[in-house]
Amino acid sequence: MQRYTKTAMLLHWLTALLIIAAFFLGLTMVDIHGITPTKLKYYSWHKWLGVTVLGVAAIRLLWRKANTPPPPLASIPAWQHKVADGMHYLLYFLIFAVPISGYLYTYAAGVPVVYLGLFQLPAVIEPNAELKPILKTVHYVLTMTMAAAVVAHALAALKHHFIDRDATLKRMLP
Repeated sequence: MQRYTKTAMLLHWLTALLIIAAFFLGLTMVDIHGITPTKLKYYSWHKWLGVTVLGVAAIRLLWRKANTPPPPLASIPAWQHKVADGMHYLLYFLIFAVPISGYLYTYAAGVPVVYLGLFQLPAVIEPNAELKPILKTVHYVLTMTMAAAVVAHALAALKHHFIDRDATLKRMLP
């Protein structure tokens, strides 16, 4: 069985954990009514996670370009390979698009992003009251699309493991 490299596995699972944490933190923070210290703290953490996802995604994409993944399993039909490729392209797009949309939304709202409380990231757009609700919606739609794609991706891996009993999932497990 040809496996992914240890670096590819680390970047895959780190990305997954960061995305899941950012998603659930995002759901939690928007349910807190009013402006509270806890809500502000969660918003900061959510932003930090998003920026970290973006950084890890960039490293992951560079790694993927420089290191050929193992070939597809011969036992899997060609149409499933095409669906999997499409899903991977969608996930890579969303891994970049979700944090970027959140970043733009934050600056359109006139709020800085201070990564880990240490340094402020550059404002790429000025505060914009008209753009703010549009970017909020874009961020939400992209996030929910990512949630659905991640669930589909995980279910497909579990289907391969428990139903098809092939090595798809094992190749990405440490």
